[in-house]
Amino acid sequence: MFEPRSHKPEEAPAPKRRRWSLGLSAKLLALTVAVVATAEIAVLVPTIANYRIAWLSDRLAAARTAALVLDAAPQDGVTADLTRELLDSVGAKVIVVKREGTRRLLAASDMPPEANVHIDMRETTLWSAVHDALDTLVSENGRILRIVGEPPRGADFIEIVLSETPLRIALLRFAATVLLISLAVAVAAGVLVYVSLNWLFVRPMRRLTERMSAFQNDPEDASRIIVPSGRSDEIGTAEEALAEMQRELSHTLHQKSHLAALGLAVSKINHDLRNLLSSAQLLSDRLASVPDPTVQRFAPKLLAALDRAIHYCEQTLSYGRAKEPLPERRDVQLAHLFEEVRETLGLSSGSGAGVGWVVDVERGLTADADPDQLFRVILNITRNALQALEARAPLDPERDQIRIRARRKGPVVEIELSDTGPGIPAARRDHLFEAFVSSARRGGTGLGLPIADELVRAHGGHIRLLDTKTGTTFSITIPDQPESRHHRRERIRA
Repeated sequence: MFEPRSHKPEEAPAPKRRRWSLGLSAKLLALTVAVVATAEIAVLVPTIANYRIAWLSDRLAAARTAALVLDAAPQDGVTADLTRELLDSVGAKVIVVKREGTRRLLAASDMPPEANVHIDMRETTLWSAVHDALDTLVSENGRILRIVGEPPRGADFIEIVLSETPLRIALLRFAATVLLISLAVAVAAGVLVYVSLNWLFVRPMRRLTERMSAFQNDPEDASRIIVPSGRSDEIGTAEEALAEMQRELSHTLHQKSHLAALGLAVSKINHDLRNLLSSAQLLSDRLASVPDPTVQRFAPKLLAALDRAIHYCEQTLSYGRAKEPLPERRDVQLAHLFEEVRETLGLSSGSGAGVGWVVDVERGLTADADPDQLFRVILNITRNALQALEARAPLDPERDQIRIRARRKGPVVEIELSDTGPGIPAARRDHLFEAFVSSARRGGTGLGLPIADELVRAHGGHIRLLDTKTGTTFSITIPDQPESRHHRRERIRA
């Protein structure tokens, strides 16, 4: 007796609490601001270098103007007040102009300060300008610069000596201003990019996440399946794929629940049904002893049918189990098997009233198969055919027929089961071998074809629906076992 075993469901491990972390939107904003700020800083460095070059160039331009005054004035005509005014206008401590081997010095004192840094503006490159600008920013105040630049017309060179402190103060002020502007631009660009990306990507992704979480809580609730927004981009494709996956998963869970309920119901009635069949078997045993010729002719078939039914009950519902039992294979006389199926269906042979039964089998053809399982396969398919034909009464045996054709092709037996009924609708052809889906008859379970498919595959064969103009035709192939092929060849040789 099969008793339903109660299993206590294992408690799922409690999900780990997530530590507080930034959401996708906040991370996107921070990343955008960081990238834009980095780009602004990368531009800031050469900008500071250019500002330093411009500042020094302005001083050299003022020095050249002062040099013109020196040229216009007599050798001793430059007074101390004029010298101080010229130096203050340039911001320098010393101005030197060399012309034709003669150096004219304009200084506020007889002892000019010694220069700490020498800069030739005529040989300045971008990298040297960047290096010198950074050096100015990090240095201390009070350094003295000696700067050589392009001379006035007709001169060899002009040089000035000045303090670096005004340059450093101006450079720091300029760097701070540019940095603040860059940060403001970075934040504004980050917010703009964030708003755009949040509207285009983050919100749809959040919607996908919320719908997945809602479906996870109750996957059998069809109302929790996401409804695609109709977008034509990758997110729209993801929504459609998620919706299809959720529909298939919900359908599969419904099937599993149906199977579980069916298995539980069968396990409850299995004991009583088997006892009833056992009682019927005892009565049939007594009938076998009745000397009536008709009883003697049908009693063995009744006993065989009861034995098969009891065997099925002992296995409960085979499809509801985790796996069908392995086939116990031996040579099965197909003509005899088909005759048993016909008698089980209650059909008359030949062209009697009702549905016609036409069998075309090679003489002595056998299949290497489990007889009970092959019987179930043929019975399930032919019962479906019989029900389809009976639905269009009145019946005509010349028009309404079930046809069976069996042939051997080497180590494979091919069986074709066909009927002249209305055929299978195209909408159900893709789900013929799915449980609870393929049945078109009211009250049917939709298990006949899935059971037949599983039993045939257990034999290493396959079952498929053939394309025909009228009716329905199934093709079944049953390959021999390697051992059976060897024994069959030995018998043929003998």
